[in-house]
Amino acid sequence: MVITLTEAAALHIKDMMKHNEEEGAFLRVSIKGGGCSGLSYGMGFEHEKNEDDFQLEQFDIQIIVDKESAPILKGTKIDYKQSMMGGGFTIDNPNAIASCGCGSSFRTAENTGVPENC
Repeated sequence: MVITLTEAAALHIKDMMKHNEEEGAFLRVSIKGGGCSGLSYGMGFEHEKNEDDFQLEQFDIQIIVDKESAPILKGTKIDYKQSMMGGGFTIDNPNAIASCGCGSSFRTAENTGVPENC
């Protein structure tokens, strides 16, 4: 499985879809260059998928991943955690071998991305 959503993440994504009038949209999860360590995550809603996107469904959410991001995301778990300081998504990617101090970027053994100055 490329990506696994926890139930908490799925519930929060569904709430965001409803709040933003994006019901029926795809959840796109992607990797882009940038951040201190070279790669960073992207998540957003889209209404059309590309022909070469990988698609899966979890908790009635249609997830799409582009073919370049799929190998980097393989085995990734997306969760949502709530604390007294607020809430946010956490991404556990077994392919990440190093990440920056702020936790917003990473690199893999095969892909160093495009590191930027912090």
